Amino acid sequence: MISPFGLFISYQVNVDQNGQNIVGDAANECSISVDPTNGNKMTIAWRQFNDVTSNFRQGGWGYTTDAGITWTFPGVLQNNIFRSDPVTSSDETGQFFYLSLQSTWPNQTFYCDDLWRSTNGGQTWTEQSPDRSAGGDKAWFTIDKTGGQGHGFQYQIYDAANCAGTNAAFQRPTHGGVTWQSSVTLPNSPIYGAVDVDTNGNVFVGGWTGGTGFRCLRSSNAQIGGQTPSFDRNTAVSLGGGLLYPGAINPEGLAGQVFLAVDRSGGATNNNIYMLCSVLPAGRTTTDVMFVRSTDGGLTFSAPHRINDDGLTNKWHWFGTFSVAPNGRLDAVWYDSRNAANNTDSQLFYSYSTDAGVTWSPNVAVSNSFNPMEGYPNQNKIGDYITIVSDSTGGNVAYSATFNFNPSRSQHEEDVYYVRVFPSGGGTPTPTPTASPTATASSTATATATATPTATFTPTTTPIVTPTATASSSATPAVTPSATATATASPTATSTVTATATATPRPTPTPRLGPTPRPRPTPLPRP
Repeated sequence: MISPFGLFISYQVNVDQNGQNIVGDAANECSISVDPTNGNKMTIAWRQFNDVTSNFRQGGWGYTTDAGITWTFPGVLQNNIFRSDPVTSSDETGQFFYLSLQSTWPNQTFYCDDLWRSTNGGQTWTEQSPDRSAGGDKAWFTIDKTGGQGHGFQYQIYDAANCAGTNAAFQRPTHGGVTWQSSVTLPNSPIYGAVDVDTNGNVFVGGWTGGTGFRCLRSSNAQIGGQTPSFDRNTAVSLGGGLLYPGAINPEGLAGQVFLAVDRSGGATNNNIYMLCSVLPAGRTTTDVMFVRSTDGGLTFSAPHRINDDGLTNKWHWFGTFSVAPNGRLDAVWYDSRNAANNTDSQLFYSYSTDAGVTWSPNVAVSNSFNPMEGYPNQNKIGDYITIVSDSTGGNVAYSATFNFNPSRSQHEEDVYYVRVFPSGGGTPTPTPTASPTATASSTATATATATPTATFTPTTTPIVTPTATASSSATPAVTPSATATATASPTATSTVTATATATPRPTPTPRLGPTPRPRPTPLPRP
C-alpha cells in the first residue's frame, strides 16, 4: 500500500518479500530510528501478529536504505517467542538498538526486556543482553550520545511488572547493553513515559503517576558508572488533564503515553525539557494533545498548551508524540478524528514549533482517514503509541493505520506505515499566537536520593489502582472515561495505490527501561 495525501505519501512497512501487503496479519505499536550518519537508513520495530485470532505476537521489524520509499521485512527477532512493547534507538555512529519485552506463552509468567543491536542498518540483529537479565513491561530507553563520562550508557525505565519485582524502576548498562546493573526504584513510580539525556549528561524521566499526576525526575549521577543512580530532582507537572487508559477510542490500550525529550541543539533553547501527552481534560470524554516545557532543568514547567487547534471538545486527539530536531524545531504528530462524522475514523495530523513550543503552526492532516477499530487482533487496540524522529528539515514518522482491506474478514487490517512530515508541506510557517509563553511554576517536590538497590527491594505502594487481568501489560490507571467512543464500523475508502516515489516533494534528510514472598502487581492486558 502506498497511500498519498496531498504532499505527503505513506509507505507500508510490514510487507512480504515482493513488497506486497501480507493479507490477514496485524502490525502495530511501532518505533522508528534513523541513522544520523545516513538519513536514507532507517529501521522500524513493531508487534507482529501473524494470526489475528490469537493474542500471540512476535518482534517484527523492517528496514529501508532509500529514505523510506521501499521497506524490507526480513521476519521476526525470534520465531515463536512472545514479544511486545518494541522501542528502538540509534547511537551517533549509526548502530541501531531494539529493546523488546519477552515473556512466555500462552500465560505471561515474567516481564523482562532483551536488548538487540544491528550494525548493518537494521538488516540483522544480535542479542546483547542475556534473557531475563533486565527490564519490564512498558519500557522505554535512550542512549547517552553526549561527550561526557556517561557517553554510550543506555538508560531504561519500566513499570511495576518487571524482572526485579519492584515498583516502577530505572536500570542502566555501562557496556552497550550486555550487562545491566541492578534496578533502582523511581520516586513516585512514574510509568508509561520516556527518558532522555541533556548535554551535561543529566538523565530525565517523565511519566504518569495516576489521575492527573505527572512527574519529571532528574538524575545527575546516573552518568557516573561507579555510583548507584539517584534522583536529585522530582517535579510535579500539570499537563491539563489525566492520562486515559483504557483509551475508549483504543479500547484495550492507552489513548497516548507520556513523551519527554531534551533539546540538544546548542542554541538558545539548549537543554530545554519538553513533555507531551494526549490527556483527558476535566469534564471531558475525549482527549487533547497537551505540551509543557521547562527552561530551568526541570525545576519548573510552563502552563500546559493544547497543540490541536480545532477547539473541538467532542473529538479525539490521541496517540500524541513529538521529537526535537537538531536545530531545536519541535515536530508533533497524533491521530485526530476532527473530520469524522462518526468521531472514530482518524487521520494523522502534524504541527511544528520554532520557538520552543510557545506557539505552534496550524495543524495539517498528513494521511488519509482510517478506522482504528477495524483489523484488531485478539487484543482490541492499535497498540499504545506511534513515534517520530526529526532532522533539520522534517520528521520521520512510524504509525499504524488500516488502509488495506482484508476480504476474508470483510474489514480493513492494521499495518505499519512510514511518512515524512516537514514544515513546508502544509499550512503557513507562521505559528498561531495562541499559546501562553509565560512559564508557570509547577509544584516542585524535592526528592530524596534513591538508596542502592538490593535483590530484595520492598516496594512502596504505587498511587494507582492495580487491577487484575491477563496479558503482559502494566498495572494501573485511575482515569476511566465516562463514555466510550462509538465504534461505527464504516470502513474508510481504500487509499490509491498508484502513487510513485517521485510524486512527493520530499526534502532529502541531512546526516543527521528465604525472605517472605512479596506480592507483585498483576498487569493489565496490554503490553
